[in-house]
Amino acid sequence: DCMNLLTWLFSHYINKTEGESVTLSCSYDSKSENVRLYWYRQYPNGDPQYLLREGARSNSAKHSSDPRFQSSTSRILTELIISSVSVSDTALYYCALRVEPQ
Repeated sequence: DCMNLLTWLFSHYINKTEGESVTLSCSYDSKSENVRLYWYRQYPNGDPQYLLREGARSNSAKHSSDPRFQSSTSRILTELIISSVSVSDTALYYCALRVEPQ
């Protein structure tokens, strides 16, 4: 099975002091009720790492392995909130949208 994913690269630099929070935003447009939004992180010369996912049209569970990563999603925007940032959070961040079958 092939997953239909639309992926965006978070493509600008943000400078933060360690311990602060940062919010990354990604806008989207989909008429589907079955939208899932994903966030990934990629270090130089590494593979993308899954961070979390959230349903866009429901209060579906957010699945994250790190409690510092939270998501806030509306009908047109998804945000990744990273609390207590550290040097190890320096990376490329991607958001992806998947429209799941009915």
